[in-house]
Amino acid sequence: MYQNPDTLPDKENTLSVNKIVFYASALLSVALILFTILFPATSEALLGQSLRWVSDHFGWYYMLVVAAYSLFALFIGFSSYGNIKLGQDHDKPDFPFITWAAMLFSAGIGIDLLFFGASEPLAHYLTPSMGEAGTPEAARAAIAQTFLHWGLHGWGIYALIGMTLAYFAYRHNLPLALRSALVPVFGQRRTNGWLGHSVDTFGVVCTLLGIATSLGIGVLQANAGLSHVFGIESSKWVQSAIIIGVIVVAGVSAMSGVERGVRRLSEANMAAATLLLLALLVMGPTLFLLNSFTQNIGDYFQTLIGKTFDVYAYQGEAGAEWKSGWTIFFWAWWVAWAPFVGLFIARISRGRTLREFVFGVMFIPLGFIFAWFAIFGNSAIDLVSHGAAELGQVALEDPAMGMFILFEHYPGASVLSLAAVVIGLVFFVTSADSGALVLANLSSKNLSSGADAPIGLRLFWAAATGLITLGLLFAGGFGSLQAVSVVAGLPFSLILIVYMVAMWISLRREGNKRKASTVDMAPVLNHGLSWRERLGRIVNFPSRKTVVHFIGSAIHPAMQEVANELGEQGIATKIHTGDNGCDLSFEVLHGEEVDFVYQVRLIQAIKPVFALGQAGNLASQQEQEHYYRAEVFLREGSQEYDLVGYSKEQIITDMLNQYERHMQFLHLER
Repeated sequence: MYQNPDTLPDKENTLSVNKIVFYASALLSVALILFTILFPATSEALLGQSLRWVSDHFGWYYMLVVAAYSLFALFIGFSSYGNIKLGQDHDKPDFPFITWAAMLFSAGIGIDLLFFGASEPLAHYLTPSMGEAGTPEAARAAIAQTFLHWGLHGWGIYALIGMTLAYFAYRHNLPLALRSALVPVFGQRRTNGWLGHSVDTFGVVCTLLGIATSLGIGVLQANAGLSHVFGIESSKWVQSAIIIGVIVVAGVSAMSGVERGVRRLSEANMAAATLLLLALLVMGPTLFLLNSFTQNIGDYFQTLIGKTFDVYAYQGEAGAEWKSGWTIFFWAWWVAWAPFVGLFIARISRGRTLREFVFGVMFIPLGFIFAWFAIFGNSAIDLVSHGAAELGQVALEDPAMGMFILFEHYPGASVLSLAAVVIGLVFFVTSADSGALVLANLSSKNLSSGADAPIGLRLFWAAATGLITLGLLFAGGFGSLQAVSVVAGLPFSLILIVYMVAMWISLRREGNKRKASTVDMAPVLNHGLSWRERLGRIVNFPSRKTVVHFIGSAIHPAMQEVANELGEQGIATKIHTGDNGCDLSFEVLHGEEVDFVYQVRLIQAIKPVFALGQAGNLASQQEQEHYYRAEVFLREGSQEYDLVGYSKEQIITDMLNQYERHMQFLHLER
């Protein structure tokens, strides 16, 4: 069984750069990028062959494993484990629901919606994998295929890695890092050693290359939009200016942190993207779009199982090539982006239940994505089917320009195009600043689960991402780098399988702990108290000074007596004092098995209205409105009861009650 670190912070641990992860990932990234820049033809050929080899030999594996990720995430959401908090039982969500949804959407999709919104449905309509092109059947199949590539499968990958990382960070108080989820399978020592360093290094490289590739796609589209709207030439110098501007804004946003920078940008961009979508719906063939949207959803779910396992085994070389260029590419792309997006959505999801997290991550973006591709895709297909041949040709040859050519068929085309450019740039910024945050956190050590890396490290990674993107821009190496990200998805897919095993081990263990907690124990409150004394305790709302004195005079001696008795029986214990000098933590050390932790924390609480006058007229407003509690915490969080007024014997009885439940849990585990 794995052991968690102390739930109270260790003063000896200071935040610093993880030099092994930092230097190893930097060297690997620089070597790969230099190879791509210095030998573009060789790297493109080699990586292209690698991509095709992965698709040909592991296409079946990708189809199976991606389905397994989504099914596992849904199973957790529907199971009895779904009400477990990503955090301690008393934790509340860090962000309002709408803000949370906007941030996970902006990080998980970004600029790609604009790039593929009209172009991918048109590509499937004009060059389908099976059947005749340009028919009504091809139109229906095109939207269903697009929904498959952007639907439940991809968000299931994000849900799996996000919930796993958040669970171990906030529930078990491990660092918010890729390595933490390996602890139940490989143990703390291996995870803290070469294995953990390797996984975190791999995560940094995948994230860095994936963000640079996305920024490359984004800058090409932004330049295309500026050229289309303002006549600004499409050149590398213009694109360089765009990259520098975006990285500067991303750096400022990264300095502001998740709570302000990323949050505000995500909220604004989600609103702007929604308005753009509604504008296209209203100005286009509205009734047709609503009807087709409804039918597209039905087509998606009707064909979902068949498409999930369709590897085009009977279509020969043509089927293998189509599969490699589309479905396998998308599955590997989602997996390669999983470290970045999973870590980010884990960072913003403390306090949510597993069920809320799984259904939120998998279904909230799904509704918007379905609406986006249905409205943009069906609008484009409708125009092409009625003679707009140029739109179809541009979508196939220059996907970045496809959306802007689509807007030319609507009133206010310049306004729509400008809005798309602005939305794309903000998506650009949210990807860059959230990426810098994740890279900085991954390359840090001793980082607590709710904290972020220092601003300087975040700025370094923001600048590094911009410089890499600039270098690849001038070398023309984006296609090769995209292939690298896809090939990198293969080994990381194995890590995600380990994550599923780790979650199952830990959730089964938590189920045993719940079962153990139902064991009835000896009562505490009535022992040695008359009913009048008990009533006085219930309606007592003490000051901070009173509770601090009680912790020192009653709780600490009780813990010390139990520790002394266990010590005489050869069982090791520890008593910690918290940073505020008041909180106490009592631990019984069980070696290879899970330690018992019993904490008492000084908690400020609001008085009931009827008790507001108890503090007296001379007390401050703060003292009149609040009282203090000595609240009991176990590993899973607050137990929601107060020890103030207990005798030393009652406190010891309560400690033993909780310890007996813990021993029952260890029995069930064995």
